[in-house]
Amino acid sequence: MTAEADDFLRAVEAALFVAEEPLTLADLRLHVGEAGDLSGVLAALADHYAGRGVNLVERGGRWHFQTAADLAHILRREREETRKLSRAAMETLAIIAYHEPVSRAEIDAIRGVQVAKGTLDVLMEAGWVRPAGRREVPGRPLIYVTTVEFLSHFGLSSRRDLPGIDDLRAAGLLDPVDLALEGLGNQSVVENDEEEA
Repeated sequence: MTAEADDFLRAVEAALFVAEEPLTLADLRLHVGEAGDLSGVLAALADHYAGRGVNLVERGGRWHFQTAADLAHILRREREETRKLSRAAMETLAIIAYHEPVSRAEIDAIRGVQVAKGTLDVLMEAGWVRPAGRREVPGRPLIYVTTVEFLSHFGLSSRRDLPGIDDLRAAGLLDPVDLALEGLGNQSVVENDEEEA
């Protein structure tokens, strides 16, 4: 590695180390300038820090150092009180993650019941959901999207990393009633074919 390339790598590493929040590529360019292969340097740094006490990770297009998952317990000075999300909040969060941007009326339509007044507030307080403007339709309803904190909390690089239907089925996370109905639906088609033959 040339001295210039080494200096550029060190500058990127230093900028990420002192940053108070995750940085986009544009943010990094403001700190380190335009000279140098920023994507290559980030990949090299991520490889260098893989398996160490801190890792360089990219979440939602933003780069930052984070404590290795297996060592996070060492740094906790006080036990955080874990708040369990209600089923309604989990359903609402899933709908927003898979359908964003989405309005409150669209969430209601997908869930089949009205979203409780405080459900979206709880998700916004957790930092996982934020308003993203208004839809250009009559009434101009607010639309909601997930945040970088949502991606970071769930260890996702982007929304494309969300599990698909086959992944959820394989993990046993689908409702047994849905699976039973799906099985009955397939069975009735086979039985009807046999009766017609």
